[in-house]
Amino acid sequence: MKITFFSTQPYDQTFFDIANESQKFELIWNQSSLNEQTAASVNSEVICIFVNDVCNAAVINILAKQGVQLIALRCAGFNNVDLEAAAATNIKIVRVPAYSPYAVAEHTLALLLTVNRKTHKAYNRVREQNFSLDGLLGFDLHGKTIGVIGTGNIGQVFCKIMLGMGCKVLAFDLIANKELEQAGVHYTHLIDLFEQSDIISLHCPLNESTQHIINTHSLSKMKNGVVILNTSRGGLLQTKDAIHSLKSGKIGALAIDVYEQESTLFARDLSTSIITDDTIQRLMSFPNVLVTAHQAFFTEEALTQIASITLNNIQHWKEGKAENVVAY
Repeated sequence: MKITFFSTQPYDQTFFDIANESQKFELIWNQSSLNEQTAASVNSEVICIFVNDVCNAAVINILAKQGVQLIALRCAGFNNVDLEAAAATNIKIVRVPAYSPYAVAEHTLALLLTVNRKTHKAYNRVREQNFSLDGLLGFDLHGKTIGVIGTGNIGQVFCKIMLGMGCKVLAFDLIANKELEQAGVHYTHLIDLFEQSDIISLHCPLNESTQHIINTHSLSKMKNGVVILNTSRGGLLQTKDAIHSLKSGKIGALAIDVYEQESTLFARDLSTSIITDDTIQRLMSFPNVLVTAHQAFFTEEALTQIASITLNNIQHWKEGKAENVVAY
């Protein structure tokens, strides 16, 4: 059976080829992203896509005409897929609900430590034989209040990491996790989390209720100098509101691994190009902003699990079994 991949990188082929040694699928690689133009060239029952591929109603209708029956997401989020259109065309959607929550949670910690202790700046200074400490002042994480929005697999791991560092951890989710509560995490209302947290980390899915959850209104409730971390989805943060709050000092530091318009930027080498996205250019001009290009998932363990689970999802679908199917 053929599987057409979109938005592929060299590492995708490496890890999927290894996982496919037992499955023996025919894997077709496309570096281009999925859109209306590329959808028309599909010649397989199954396609495999990533977070920034366009999978709206128009694309899904084209895929249905091309004979596609299954869309396999090699990621947890599915906000880029029009589920109503998929249901109308009887195309099934499967995903990887969990791979390595440690990968993303640990990267979140890395972002926090870096933006706080400014190790990226210190590294560059020392390489230029500048051993001055001016401008590198940070603060102890121990004793700080961490607000975690979303306590799924990744959020749970991040909560435990921060508890281990001696922080007070507040959490917000629709359902409280009893194990986390026993470990010392305090579930609270979102407004209380905004008001009390020194650091806020986003680990929730992107949907209608969470889109731009960090905006001018929510920022006004936060402490002056709050640190905000986002390793979940770019659309959780209203970037222009964040820029305004960075200018006023309301946000003391911002570290993100995702960006709302990242599909035109991330996973590309633009070092010799002129970036026309003024918003990301303005954002990166702040000395207290740290941006990584959606690499939080990028560990050997995570990529191994993503490839294995994705191909298993496809094999189970082929056998008529329901595995990690996204409900319409």
